[in-house]
Amino acid sequence: MIEQVYREQYGRAVAILTRVVGSIDLAEDAVQEAFAAAATAWADGPPPSPVGWIVTTARNRAIDHLRREAARADKLAQAALLHAAAGPTEEGPVRDDRLRLIFTCCHPALNRPAQVALTLRLLGGLSTAEIARLFLVPEPTMAARVTRAKAKIRDARIPYRVPADADLPERLRSVLAVLYLVFTEGWHDRPALAGEAVRLARLLRELMPDEPEVAGLLALMLLTESRRPARSVEGRLVPLAGQDRSRWDRALIQEGQELVRGCVRRGRPGTYQLQAAIAAVHSAAPSVAATDWAAVLTLYDQLARHDPGPVVRLHRAVALAEVAGPAAALAEVEPLALESYHLFHAVRADLLERLGRDAGDAWERAIAGTDDPAERAHLRARRDARRGT
Repeated sequence: MIEQVYREQYGRAVAILTRVVGSIDLAEDAVQEAFAAAATAWADGPPPSPVGWIVTTARNRAIDHLRREAARADKLAQAALLHAAAGPTEEGPVRDDRLRLIFTCCHPALNRPAQVALTLRLLGGLSTAEIARLFLVPEPTMAARVTRAKAKIRDARIPYRVPADADLPERLRSVLAVLYLVFTEGWHDRPALAGEAVRLARLLRELMPDEPEVAGLLALMLLTESRRPARSVEGRLVPLAGQDRSRWDRALIQEGQELVRGCVRRGRPGTYQLQAAIAAVHSAAPSVAATDWAAVLTLYDQLARHDPGPVVRLHRAVALAEVAGPAAALAEVEPLALESYHLFHAVRADLLERLGRDAGDAWERAIAGTDDPAERAHLRARRDARRGT
């Protein structure tokens, strides 16, 4: 029970305490002490409001700490003590508190690795050791990253608040980018990390229900995650074209498609909404042959207007090949400045072979360009299948 409350309510409690005491470090320490106390206090069962108990206990612990500091004539501690002592004993305005914490974690003064680490630590409730394992770095490295990020917030006096309306679009983009990065890091072979990203996206959707790009990001995650059961067979990577679609998670697809329909009704398209719409078209097709490639291409045309980068143009070329043929697609792919991107070489190799041209060098560069063993094995298998070996 305590473990479940910790995972589901840790970020909520830290957010509330941060508002009350004005310090992320103190709030986090107090919440951790409260959960430690709960292990004994809840021996005969949890209280009626577990998160209320945690918040109240953590607030009392934080006030005790501030009193000790204030006794040493620490003016900041004295001011914080007055604020905390006057604060509420219950959960308080949870919506605003969690929203403030998300935007604090993703403040532009922090670099992207720090934003990701803080988001998982403070909103996701993951331990430093868990985050380090997910990102394949030593625990001391991740601990230092989190410590530096919190020190930057403290020393730069980064405000614990939702940005003003004029600043919100730019800041929201950073928040969405962090959540999507967390998801994509987990998509390959770390389902727990992808699950945390989905959970945080659901939270953000709850907090900002009128933001269509938030709904778009959640839809994109759900529609992508729905394919996980079919993405590998006996350790072998299976691309979208070869997946057994009967294994896709229909509940996630239904939820994701409904979110996409809601975005379409709003009429305010954005990058994540368009990517989700493309995923929705794929999820609705019973087979690759039955895919509405013309609709996919149209959506990529719209996406390219929002994000004209070469990666979007590369994926658009895949759809173009199905609509206008491999020659038209190759003409779009060849000029792209993506020499260091292994999928560029894989797409180019496929198009060259469909045109009856030699693709050996492109396959070799695609294989050499990825460190993922499963993906490398898949690319080798595609190369060898085309060679008949």
